[in-house]
Amino acid sequence: MNKAQNLYINTQVNTAQPGELTLMLYNGCLKFMKQALEGLNKKDYEAKNINLKKAQDIINELIITLDMKYEISNQLFALYNFIRDRLFYANIELDIASLQMCIDFIRELRDTWSEALKVVKSNNKVSI
Repeated sequence: MNKAQNLYINTQVNTAQPGELTLMLYNGCLKFMKQALEGLNKKDYEAKNINLKKAQDIINELIITLDMKYEISNQLFALYNFIRDRLFYANIELDIASLQMCIDFIRELRDTWSEALKVVKSNNKVSI
């Protein structure tokens, strides 16, 4: 990445609301899993490994941001752990099906999160 891209990304992260940061994490995770899938299909195992490790790092970040006093956090914790384990398995065993399943789960979580953000934003608008 060049200096301008890094500055842009840093600005996005530093000015994003917490909900938007979570959406950015989901999008980044999807991006890296798709790149890993592409690497796997092309038998570029180095690219597969690098991108799966990045996806796992994002899953770890999602886990540590959970507020465990809420029941949904306990459910997400179990799901994130499952996804992280399947990514590890996909990496070691070159298992496309496991990787695709993780992509599907994260895509569903991302889409649901995105819709929830839209609802929250529309409910927070004040009518005059």
